[in-house]
Amino acid sequence: MNVESVSLDDSDVEKIAHLARLEISPDDIPEYVSNLTDILDLVEQMNAVDTAGVTPMAHPIDAVQRLRPDEVSEENQRDRFQRISPQVENGLFLVPKVIE
Repeated sequence: MNVESVSLDDSDVEKIAHLARLEISPDDIPEYVSNLTDILDLVEQMNAVDTAGVTPMAHPIDAVQRLRPDEVSEENQRDRFQRISPQVENGLFLVPKVIE
């Protein structure tokens, strides 16, 4: 498996930082170049792997979640709670408007 290396330069990192609205120190740019190049190389390695016969999985551990029965476990206490609520209308709780 021969994977071609992706290389970034200082101007690429500066463009990425600008698009992400990040302020980075010019002294840190070489480290960002190295780290981002390593990440892109890893992505290229993963893209080069032949996954044609691999079945997609939702989770790496093939486990089944235990489910409880979908049954009501508490009684409806809406009327009780609405009696102590500051404002109620037509069975609904009224709250102050917070978004204009």
